[in-house]
Amino acid sequence: MTLYIGREASKLWKRICAETSAESNLFIDNWKYIIAGFVFQYIHGVAARGVHYLHRPGPTLQDLGFFLLPELGQDKAYISEAVFMFVFLSFFLWTFHPFVVKVKKFYTVQIWCRVLAYLVVSQTLQIFTFYSTQLPGPNYHCRPGSKLARLPEPDGVLEVLVINFPQGVIYGCGDLIFSSHMIFTLVFVLTYQKYGTRRCIKQFGWSIAIIQSLLIVASRKHYTVDVVVAWYTVNLVVFFVDKKLPELSGRTNGSSLILLPLSTKDKDKWTKEENHKLLNGNSVNPADRRPRSQSNGKNLEDVNINQVDTSMNSTP
Repeated sequence: MTLYIGREASKLWKRICAETSAESNLFIDNWKYIIAGFVFQYIHGVAARGVHYLHRPGPTLQDLGFFLLPELGQDKAYISEAVFMFVFLSFFLWTFHPFVVKVKKFYTVQIWCRVLAYLVVSQTLQIFTFYSTQLPGPNYHCRPGSKLARLPEPDGVLEVLVINFPQGVIYGCGDLIFSSHMIFTLVFVLTYQKYGTRRCIKQFGWSIAIIQSLLIVASRKHYTVDVVVAWYTVNLVVFFVDKKLPELSGRTNGSSLILLPLSTKDKDKWTKEENHKLLNGNSVNPADRRPRSQSNGKNLEDVNINQVDTSMNSTP
């Protein structure tokens, strides 16, 4: 038993080292996109803090979701945050599973480049939206009489640029349309929908997204319109970003087949093989257009072709 555990641990360590090497090379090629995506998260935080200075508390607007869903109360507001943290941490850990599992569908660097692209476009639209019209916040700390409903005028630009994390994020006001929590949740669910492999987890993810939407409204953290707009906006953003950006290069395992030529040399080899098949009266199957397994550093198709050439030359 101890020997088995030691052998598996050794395999796991080799797998982690090999994956780290591959991911490091990808990060060197894509570090600008990764850094730009994280820098924009700070810009989004500054924008949310800036709109808090513009927020003016007032009576809660009439809302269908408030009418249909009972209010959870201030003491249960943590439930929606707990659900969001569960989604965030689960997705974060899933994106790093190529380091430990044998069968891999994507590279971690590539998936985070795509996720950050979704987030940047969605958050850019969100910034333009909540700066266009400031609604009175429905959350408890944004209502009239709360000391946190308005921020005092800043003493300088530096005060605006410094984000009071996490208090400034949790107790923000004014950044309503559309919900940041739903942006992250839907981006994560849509990403797993496309690149994940477990159908049950995909269904569970969509169920969590719906539950999260209801909890946000029931906690009075957002109006219903903030959640509804997030649902169709994020889905459209993901659709158009995927249309504009190239598809992620899939990972090939040992059992996978390459159905298209990778170079002119490979294409010439396949053409030569097809000619010999036609000379021998055999039909050519397009599905067989793939490189053969290697033997002693040479493709088997090269060996077969050389044998045919030799036999043809030896024939009187």
